[in-house]
Amino acid sequence: MREIILGTAGHVDHGKTSLIRALTGIETDRLKEEKERGITIELGFAFLDLPCGHRLGIVDVPGHERFVKNMVAGAAGMDLVAFVVAADEGIMPQTMEHYEICRLLGLQRGLIIITKIDMVEPDWLELVKEEVAEYFAGTFLAEAPMVAVSATTGQGLDEVRTVLDQLVAASTFTEAHGPFRLPVDRIFTMKGFGAVITGTSISGRIRVGDDIMLYPQKFTGKIRGIQVHARAVEEVEAGHRTALNIQGIEKERLARGNVVATPDCLQPSYLLDADFLYIAANKKPLKNRSRVRFHLGTAEVPGRIVLLEDEELLPGAQAHVQLLLEEPVAVWPGDRYVARSYSPVTTIGGGGVLNNSPRKRRRFKAVNQEAFQIYQTGSPQELVMLHLRESGLSGLTFNKLAIKTGLFGNSLKKVLNTPLSARKILVIEADRQRLLEAGLYQQLADQAREVLGLYHQENPLRAGLVKEELRSRLSRHLDQRLFQFILNDLLKQGLLVQEEGLLRLATHQPALKADEKSLHRQMEDFYSQAGLAVPTVKELQAKFAALPQGMVREVLEVLVREKRLVRINVDLYVHAVALTELEKKVVEFIKKEGEIDAPRFKNLTGLTRKYSIPLLEYFDNIKVTIRVGDKRLLR
Repeated sequence: MREIILGTAGHVDHGKTSLIRALTGIETDRLKEEKERGITIELGFAFLDLPCGHRLGIVDVPGHERFVKNMVAGAAGMDLVAFVVAADEGIMPQTMEHYEICRLLGLQRGLIIITKIDMVEPDWLELVKEEVAEYFAGTFLAEAPMVAVSATTGQGLDEVRTVLDQLVAASTFTEAHGPFRLPVDRIFTMKGFGAVITGTSISGRIRVGDDIMLYPQKFTGKIRGIQVHARAVEEVEAGHRTALNIQGIEKERLARGNVVATPDCLQPSYLLDADFLYIAANKKPLKNRSRVRFHLGTAEVPGRIVLLEDEELLPGAQAHVQLLLEEPVAVWPGDRYVARSYSPVTTIGGGGVLNNSPRKRRRFKAVNQEAFQIYQTGSPQELVMLHLRESGLSGLTFNKLAIKTGLFGNSLKKVLNTPLSARKILVIEADRQRLLEAGLYQQLADQAREVLGLYHQENPLRAGLVKEELRSRLSRHLDQRLFQFILNDLLKQGLLVQEEGLLRLATHQPALKADEKSLHRQMEDFYSQAGLAVPTVKELQAKFAALPQGMVREVLEVLVREKRLVRINVDLYVHAVALTELEKKVVEFIKKEGEIDAPRFKNLTGLTRKYSIPLLEYFDNIKVTIRVGDKRLLR
């Protein structure tokens, strides 16, 4: 059954750890330094079994300003927050910062707990309650239950348990589907077991023996064991505080901020599209490309905020941004983040990730606003089409599209059904399920026809363009499989014709002008009379020197296409009738003599070596003869 995670929040020394100890009997401060100093430094974990039958996982976070980054790491997996305010101090700086962090991370539910009530008079307690209610008015905690307690005397603890039971019982226990993900917040080793990581599983399920991948490094390993609250289990689902014994990845490679997940379900990236709220508590505008500390999941990564539509941002304003990171992170769209200033370190804002591997955007462009509008209000189909358009001619495989949308398996297939049926999306490679936006394909197909049309205009006598030359003229980034897909589709539609490795428009037929027709007749007569002792191309051009050399070459190719001439090699052409007669002579000779060689071929034809060797090689090439040593046999 899915577990609900309760996290604490509040100023240092306001009694968060003491409250958890009183509620659960579990000491969450486990470090020697924490016990000596009397403050929480690292995340602590406990659980509470509730009357409704659910077990509540609890994350205790540090309240000191020096350890806010640890607090953010713990808050990343919270479903509910217990906001703790000490009755003897009221609202304090970390109360405010922790509230902003919870808000930026998208928390929506929780309760407010006034602690240390045994240390104040009733009248003072009422003033503190009023102050707290006023501070949280208009926030997600405005209607939250408020309970006053003393961890020392036990007063109010039963009421806290009752309120927690009601909050959990009212929760919707929907499983977070998709691949398994767990942001790592703690790493240690156990003798005889090896590396162990802990965190809150935020999606999917995983079993003992399953393969996993550590992001962003993409190290691979296997789940050797799973524990939930010190109890071994075979399987864990989203929403549980989880310890995983990892096999195949050394402890030295593990760090807080890593994500343990199903293999190939995340794409590490240095660039994210996001929305950003610059909180009203900031004292000065935020400039474009300000260097900040980003907290994503349990990771802290330095980077810069690129304002796409502003030169600076005023406190309280929202913006479309790109997060330019100094280290890669592995997230899904919809994940939340917190931004803290680089120095001095304070929480300045945050928001949600909208695209986990976008292209780099140019600022002040209308297309950016269109993209962000689709991110935030578009349908899943519109989002899919946007990602495919922005991927360009590379397209996206089904798996990469899943990672970019956060939709997996049948959920994504359902979204794709309609645009695939309507041919708004094309499957370019069935084996990889590579998808291309139909508009991009149509532009490329139209461009192919335009290139061929222009080629026909410039070269009216030529039959067409070589395939590879057409591909290079379309785009240097056009891969072979997409190019072949376009050709197959255009050939199938009857728009293109392919003949002897050349491509032409179906409407194109080489047409001779008057002077070209005259040359055509003269050249055919010339070759017909020449028999086998034909001129070279250079000699032919010298004979017709008064005409452009290009015209002579093109008419020569027309005669070949019409099968009046046959190309022996690049320099020799023979009339088809003469060549047919020669072939008959050669075949009859070999049938009678069993073989032929160059001297006997010369005697048979009366030709010099200049012609006899190319002709013998031509008969080898067209598989009339086969060469064995210096002799030719019938094939």
